[in-house]
Amino acid sequence: MNTIDTNTAATTKQGGFTLIELMIVVAIIGILAMIALPAYQTYTAKAGFSEVVSAAGPAKTAVEICVQTGIPANCDTITDQPGWASGDLVNTVVISGTEAAGYVVTVTPNADVQSGVSAAETYVLTGTVLNGSVNWATSGGCTAANLC
Repeated sequence: MNTIDTNTAATTKQGGFTLIELMIVVAIIGILAMIALPAYQTYTAKAGFSEVVSAAGPAKTAVEICVQTGIPANCDTITDQPGWASGDLVNTVVISGTEAAGYVVTVTPNADVQSGVSAAETYVLTGTVLNGSVNWATSGGCTAANLC
């Protein structure tokens, strides 16, 4: 009786991926990395800039309390406190302006501390007083850089 062995090397199909399939997978991963890396860098710069935004909080609160309570009698005399700029990324926090023109809180970041954040990307809040409350508007270099 003649029988044919179906398990010989010539008829056994090998499993696995071909070289072209592996090259396609590597190319897809490379393309995804090219897209994801700039987005991740923007995300880390925005996350770092949150320290600058947080540093403006005490200055805003000082102006709002002064406007609401009248203490001190002239809110134009609020002095900048050294602790407001205590973060690594924060260089200065300055309150300026008058009630008539609007109070301005300017936070300047330190250069070369956080990747994607420079000293030119200031965070400026302008507060206008209306009926005993302060309405804040954001401006400065951070708006152009899309950080705030």
